[in-house]
Amino acid sequence: MPPPPQKSKKKPGKPSGKSDEIPSAATAVLVLADGGVFLGHGAGASGIAEGELCFNTAMTGYQEILTDPSYAGQIICFTFPHIGNPGANDEDMESFVPAARGLVLRASITEAANFRASGGLDQWLKAQKLIAVTGIDTRKLTRRLRQQGAVNGVVAHDPDGKFDLDALRDRAASAPSMEGLDLAREVTCEGPFEWDQTRWALGHGHGQMTNPKRHVVAMDFGAKHNILRCLADLGCRVSVVTASTAAADILAYKPDGIFLSNGPGDPAATGQYAVPVIRELVASGLSIFGICLGHQMLALALGAETRKMHHGHRGANHPVKDLETGKVEITSQNHGFVVDADTLPEGVTATHMSLFDGSLEGLMVEDKPVFSVQYHPEASPGPHDAHYLFKRFIAMMKV
Repeated sequence: MPPPPQKSKKKPGKPSGKSDEIPSAATAVLVLADGGVFLGHGAGASGIAEGELCFNTAMTGYQEILTDPSYAGQIICFTFPHIGNPGANDEDMESFVPAARGLVLRASITEAANFRASGGLDQWLKAQKLIAVTGIDTRKLTRRLRQQGAVNGVVAHDPDGKFDLDALRDRAASAPSMEGLDLAREVTCEGPFEWDQTRWALGHGHGQMTNPKRHVVAMDFGAKHNILRCLADLGCRVSVVTASTAAADILAYKPDGIFLSNGPGDPAATGQYAVPVIRELVASGLSIFGICLGHQMLALALGAETRKMHHGHRGANHPVKDLETGKVEITSQNHGFVVDADTLPEGVTATHMSLFDGSLEGLMVEDKPVFSVQYHPEASPGPHDAHYLFKRFIAMMKV
């Protein structure tokens, strides 16, 4: 294991930009838009990438997190210190191509030691062109994000340790804010397709749905594969369409239900073209289920408002209370925007609430088979407490 990076003698936030002032042990750096500099060791791909820095508290499932399209445009700081032990494999991908920009780790990547691993995480990161910075005080970095809020940053990996800190800081400062950013167009599918893969099972891998009982059209704003697998696992034929598909084209499929997927970016920005479509779909009387970004845009279509969160919810251990039953679910979450509960219109009821900060986690439309949640019932990674929501969606469909 390489020695820990030396502390820079320059004052925080006042880097000189000269590469000869970077300690020789440092082969990677994280530079924040506010001038903060964290020196470390590089892993994965070499190069430079910018994005919004966020933290994730999950202890497992880093491959699923890195391939979750909801992380488009973001650099992920993992709070769990030991990353890499399960290795990587082709079965745990939540998208065909990772949307995250990079990752920040406390310790060097460990060697793969899992029977499912087909290779090591470092090799996988290289293949996916993802830049990692290791040896960072992630506890300090997480405290900074919790106290001061989300911030843009740049990760850079150069095996020779040559960095222009001033240029990197300028690049971080000029990176676009998540507010007003439509990223769904970047991660949605190129065209409509059919999905029939079911959930993974030990000793069997992923299955294939062969006897559909329902037909669901999924609007892809950045859908995780395991959401589609959960629908197929319950006997749904799933037709996936792009984020900008018109309501008439969706209804032409004659579906039993409509799913609004998760995704990245500002719901108000994506909603410029998606919200009018969702309004028509609600008016159709069909069963509708939304998750994450889909939940937020459904709320916008119903007349509510969304806002940017201070630092967001990202992890696999978030407690959510079902307001009807009083039951508490431990959930997987990944979102930086939230629906303002105070703006829910008449006829729309809050169904779930975060026990971390009291924010809205679910809603339903009275007298219509329409509901949504902010969290991820498909997990990947995370607990399975909320899988029942898929069954609720199936039960609401008229056949």
